[in-house]
Amino acid sequence: MKKIDEYQGKKVLVMGFGISGINAAHLLVKLGANVTANDKATPKNNDIVDDLEADGIKVITGDNPISLANEGFDVVVKNPGIPYDNPLVAAFVKQGTPIITEAELGWQIFDGHLVSVTGSNGKTTTTTLTQLMIAENAKYQVKYAGNIGISFSKIAEDLGPDDTLVTELSSFQLLGAPTIHPHIAIITNIFSNHLDYHKTRENYINAKLNITRNQTKDDFLVINWDRDEWQKIAQRSQTTIVPFSRLNKSHEGSYVEDGMIYWRGQEVMQTKDIRLIGPQNVENALAAIAAAKLSGVTNDAIKKVLTTFSGVRHRLQYVMEYQERLFYNDSKSTDIEATEVALQGFDRPVILLAGGLDRGYTFERLVPYFKKHVKAMIVFGECKDKMKDAGNQAGVPVIESEDAITAVPEAWKLSEPGDVILLSPANASWDQFPSFEVRGDKFIEAVEELTGKKEQ
Repeated sequence: MKKIDEYQGKKVLVMGFGISGINAAHLLVKLGANVTANDKATPKNNDIVDDLEADGIKVITGDNPISLANEGFDVVVKNPGIPYDNPLVAAFVKQGTPIITEAELGWQIFDGHLVSVTGSNGKTTTTTLTQLMIAENAKYQVKYAGNIGISFSKIAEDLGPDDTLVTELSSFQLLGAPTIHPHIAIITNIFSNHLDYHKTRENYINAKLNITRNQTKDDFLVINWDRDEWQKIAQRSQTTIVPFSRLNKSHEGSYVEDGMIYWRGQEVMQTKDIRLIGPQNVENALAAIAAAKLSGVTNDAIKKVLTTFSGVRHRLQYVMEYQERLFYNDSKSTDIEATEVALQGFDRPVILLAGGLDRGYTFERLVPYFKKHVKAMIVFGECKDKMKDAGNQAGVPVIESEDAITAVPEAWKLSEPGDVILLSPANASWDQFPSFEVRGDKFIEAVEELTGKKEQ
């Protein structure tokens, strides 16, 4: 941990009691700040409040009182999910109070080698693969943190100058990280996500590009080269561009040719040996390989990881096989693009479980994928009628169910040996579940109840 004094004696407001907010509040006390912690909700667990107050932190819950904007805070550390049009946040913006996220605080105290990953899809898998690959050859600590569910600042506290931290960073986090400077930045892809938060696609792209804003020619931006738009986006960075591509050969980075993965013209391994299924995971592997090779990792270490790693929970996660049916949990597929790539990963008939929060989208884009890959659909949630329309257009049998839990036995009734039963909702979970993680866990529990087996 790097010693800094910029928070000594400063008055800091932490907004949000998530994992990152709680850790940030305790860290700021160590850094000499006078800390107030605020959450709009009242925590069900009193231990959270008790721990904060025991550390000398003033705690305000049950509201974001606008009066806090008049208390002279020097800095606000905001939970990334709180939008900037929140009245209290907007008041701080208007008066010019610096607003950062916990990722920025983590960077400020970090004293080692930083690799950061962002993108619309594939962030967590790429982050995990990158960390595992670098750790295979490392003499010092290699950890991961960030949007992957582990506090950046908490991990950074325990790392020294020779250690490496691989961070997954969302667009929300990057908006509040003005000085973050990874040596290696990765952009997996950029689709049109979170426009309810960012308002426009250009705002979303600009937030993602904050990952490379402070990089120099001595650093690297590893970026997907499979779309012209992403190639143009790369030119907005001042750093050294390292492309990765499943579709386009480029000797400047990692790519696929005739089923073989290459790094700058040298063979690494065959794509068929990657344990993770689907073209999206080939792309995730290519991104991780580029970062690993830039970090000095050997081909043997890369092969070891890619031939053994079976996936991140809720991200096209293999659950089990039962009576010759394969169950997969892809609850993290909260947008259309993620479900597209999930379906492309299977050469068996798929019974698809899909639906969720209605954000106003329709699903015509999925019709060709339904026609090619899907045997039957079970739909649920607010957007089930729209999902059903797309299934009907594809000529796929569609059954309505209450949610992702009740859909499991319905899917089983429709299945035959050799089928895949896939939860890949193409929608957020918030109409029925507090998070995609809870939705995925409940799906797995339903599979276990149906089969009498535990996930593998």
